[in-house]
Amino acid sequence: MKQYLQLCRHLLKNGEPKKDRTNTGTISTFGYQMRFDLADGFPLLTTKKVYLKAVIHELLWFIKGSTNIKYLVDNNVRIWNEWPYEWYKNSKDYQNESLTEFVKKLKEDDNFAKKYGDLGPVYGKQWRDFNGVDQLLGVIEEIKSNPHSRRLLVNAWNPKDLPLMALPPCHLLFQFYVNEGKLSLQLYQRSADIFLGVPFNIASYSLLLMMVAKVTNLEVGEFVHTLGDAHIYDNHLEQIKLQLSRTPKPLPKMIITRDTTNILDFEYGDFKLVDYQSHPAIKGAVAV
Repeated sequence: MKQYLQLCRHLLKNGEPKKDRTNTGTISTFGYQMRFDLADGFPLLTTKKVYLKAVIHELLWFIKGSTNIKYLVDNNVRIWNEWPYEWYKNSKDYQNESLTEFVKKLKEDDNFAKKYGDLGPVYGKQWRDFNGVDQLLGVIEEIKSNPHSRRLLVNAWNPKDLPLMALPPCHLLFQFYVNEGKLSLQLYQRSADIFLGVPFNIASYSLLLMMVAKVTNLEVGEFVHTLGDAHIYDNHLEQIKLQLSRTPKPLPKMIITRDTTNILDFEYGDFKLVDYQSHPAIKGAVAV
């Protein structure tokens, strides 16, 4: 996926050292944009294996308006585990459990999960209930009735709720655009972890675009990804260089098998990835 690899090269060449909230250290640049025409294939990174199961389950979780990670944990998706664990470690109930033990409790004890598995009013809450407004379903209806509107927006940055969130939204605003029967989507991401987060975000919002196009009976156009603070953590530099040493493989195709006009109908089994070839996975620590 040349757009992503160009971003990596741009950061390695032009990024400046910058301190960060996690005290890990980064090289960073401000302002970058990538464009992906989904007619060319589904933009899933091939220079390392991307865990698509997690992408799909997290997106379905957002769409349902959920904020408790028990759904993700029950489906063996681990991408959000560290944040509620950090909260739990500061609670009176913490008994030196490891992260693995904490996740096991979330799986086995519904009451424990209800108390300690919630992230606060993060993405799903804001998409489906932003101060009482269901933005996601509202924008889908607007696409159907007024496709040329310039107000086809969903915003996850709710200043009132930010102090209650385990992590303020990184991918915080997306806008749809309809022209000549094609639906496109632009995402603004304030903070972009290039190694771990961005490949995931590209796949997630490309899939969201396909889902909304499906329920509004439109063709799929472009996914446009606009980054604010784009950064590579210092402990991910070798992983990025390894990817740049690999030759990209052809993009796969994504097929949505369910026909529906309601985005809430989609289930995990409705998505079929075809012809995905990738280099092996590369591990990297999450900065919390």
